Amino acid sequence: MTDYARLDAWVDAHFDEEVRFLQELVRVPTDTPPGNNAPHAVRTAELLQGFGLEAEAHPVPAQAVQDYGMQSITNLIVRREYGDDGPRIALNAHGDVVPPGDGWTHDPYGAEIDNGSLYGRAAAVSKSDFASFTFAVRALEAVAKPTRGAVELHFTYDEEFGGLLGPGWLLAQGLTRPDLLIAAGFSYEVVTAHNGCLQMEVTVHGKMAHAAIPSSGVDALQGAVALLNALYAQNAQYRKITSQVPGISHPYLNVGRIEGGTNTNVVPGKVSFKLDRRMIPEENAAEVEAGIRRIIEETAASRPGIRVDIKRLLLANSMRPLPGAQPLVQAIQQHGEAVFGEPIPAMGTPLYTDVRLYAEARIPGVIYGAGPRTVLESHAKRSDERVVLEDLRRATKVIARTLADLLQPGTGV
Repeated sequence: MTDYARLDAWVDAHFDEEVRFLQELVRVPTDTPPGNNAPHAVRTAELLQGFGLEAEAHPVPAQAVQDYGMQSITNLIVRREYGDDGPRIALNAHGDVVPPGDGWTHDPYGAEIDNGSLYGRAAAVSKSDFASFTFAVRALEAVAKPTRGAVELHFTYDEEFGGLLGPGWLLAQGLTRPDLLIAAGFSYEVVTAHNGCLQMEVTVHGKMAHAAIPSSGVDALQGAVALLNALYAQNAQYRKITSQVPGISHPYLNVGRIEGGTNTNVVPGKVSFKLDRRMIPEENAAEVEAGIRRIIEETAASRPGIRVDIKRLLLANSMRPLPGAQPLVQAIQQHGEAVFGEPIPAMGTPLYTDVRLYAEARIPGVIYGAGPRTVLESHAKRSDERVVLEDLRRATKVIARTLADLLQPGTGV
């Protein structure tokens, strides 16, 4: 029988050390773009070695990284082997993050502690789970001393670009094949499903002309406005499609960037925009993409002189629950309620993550880690990102307890 009190006590006794570890991780920038993330992997491996945890470094070939639009990626795997019998459980967190932007009241790389929270870019998403996962494994080995199964730490560096050169690359290279997965998340819910995401770039071509004689040209901006009106009209229809997954509402579309034209006195000959279409788990990604393309192409065809190019930038499939994930869900819910003092619901999230790549490889998994109730509370991707240290402490205990349960003899996992 696992002594949960002793596991909790170990986490408490080493919590100051865990916080210092997280501070060191936050102080090494991993802005993506530009995505020069290998230095963070080097520093992480050094810190892990200080705990007696050897990290395998798996650099992604430079040309593949450059073609992807980043500068360097070195993914890390820490393997802890306990016995031939039992499950191999992977814990995955990503170190890359969007640039800090403006509006910070704390140094985005200072890892300052203020009123019980640690501030910094990636403090919540998801360097906090580099810390929670690492110290959960340390607590597990110090107290539970498992004799079956294995644990792997996967620290990867391209979630912001879709994960294909992070978890996707580790899986494609045959470097790992876990039985179960826990991926970085927040503390007050265990996520079993998430939205998919389609991102596209649409370039609208017209014909440049002097603004004094606009009839001699074809206004690409007017063409783009027609396309946007058609897409936004479709977006209103998405509200009628409802997901059956708790935590996920309906599909939606966002146009996040528009650029074009050459000068104020010139009829624009080219305008481009980038769109983001979130897909609920019940949708078929190929059908969604075909539908978007059809709207764009039919609308463009109705505008004389306008033609369009459509480029897919990203297609991230939804994550759906897989058979075999239930022992993870049950253990996290049981221990989450015991540690946090409230029920931990199993639900979906409208975000998309690189966890889908494990699911596509038929590896059952969930999303759970250190963080608040909502993304808004964490300030992820905004100024003053922070993690509440008490959430970090308690999430570490939940994960340590969960690992101890799944790796103890007689669990049948």
